[in-house]
Amino acid sequence: MINAYMLKVGRRGITEHSYHRFLRHHTAVLALPFLPTIGRPDRDNTIDLYLSDEPEEVLAEGRWQRYFTSRPDALTKADKRDWLSKQTGVSLGSDAFFPFGDNIERACRSGVRYVAQPGGSIRDEQG
Repeated sequence: MINAYMLKVGRRGITEHSYHRFLRHHTAVLALPFLPTIGRPDRDNTIDLYLSDEPEEVLAEGRWQRYFTSRPDALTKADKRDWLSKQTGVSLGSDAFFPFGDNIERACRSGVRYVAQPGGSIRDEQG
């Protein structure tokens, strides 16, 4: 399990980038059967495409052979949702304050249990 993992918060709450970071630790991703000749940059890009909404970019016939020794199954949206729902002990950090409580509430729904921020908001007393 990923503990004390940091989430990024954008103007609209938890960013997709943070969810993507969690998904990179999915057991299916860790077990991807990469060719031994694939370098780290290509491996990272392949994982990004594998986790995207269009994994066929790397899983289509004639393409997967460039990256893998065997064709892996794509992760479904349900697989991703299930994995993300199991993340616990997540930390949320900011180099500024959180101006609205809904950011914290949304973060809690994403598994956040610890929040660190320097303070300075007039709403600090509310939280």
